[in-house]
Amino acid sequence: MSIITEHFQASAASVLDNVHLEAQIEEAAKTIYNSFQAGGKLLICGNGGSAADAQHLSSELLNRYKRERRELPGIALTTDGSTLTSIGNDYDYSEVFSKQVSALANAGDCLMVITTSGNSANIMKAVDIAHEKSVTVIALNGKGGGKLGEALNRSDIDIVVKGDVTARIQEVHGLIIHCLCELIDSYILD
Repeated sequence: MSIITEHFQASAASVLDNVHLEAQIEEAAKTIYNSFQAGGKLLICGNGGSAADAQHLSSELLNRYKRERRELPGIALTTDGSTLTSIGNDYDYSEVFSKQVSALANAGDCLMVITTSGNSANIMKAVDIAHEKSVTVIALNGKGGGKLGEALNRSDIDIVVKGDVTARIQEVHGLIIHCLCELIDSYILD
């Protein structure tokens, strides 16, 4: 079996092993949609590949996914290099997202944190600030949920992808992002 075939088969198995997340994904989509309908926004953050996922979701919301609809306020906190490096330099890298949440979030907004391990200090601090500001947290999580799973409130949504391989978790996160976009579009357009 080739490396490519192994990757495709492992990815397909991982996707199918996470179909059980359907209800949580739908709850997350409704929560984000309700925030948008009430004038709120979605702030999104993650590290590394998860930062790219944050930007991916933001672009699908601000522009469009598959169908024409109004622009939606999905803001990736991972894109402003000057802000990220000034906070990291002047304070600490663990505060690069929390300071942005503190400045930009309002009660009724949502914060989506994307992490494959649930253990990043900067994600944890962003969640703490979100809770202080009455912001609902939606976590795209992995590897059992990590410390993040313990830090979330009852009103938060923790979508924990089964598995221990970072690449497989990221692939499922990408699929979840597309599901969220499809659902939000259907709530607006159908």
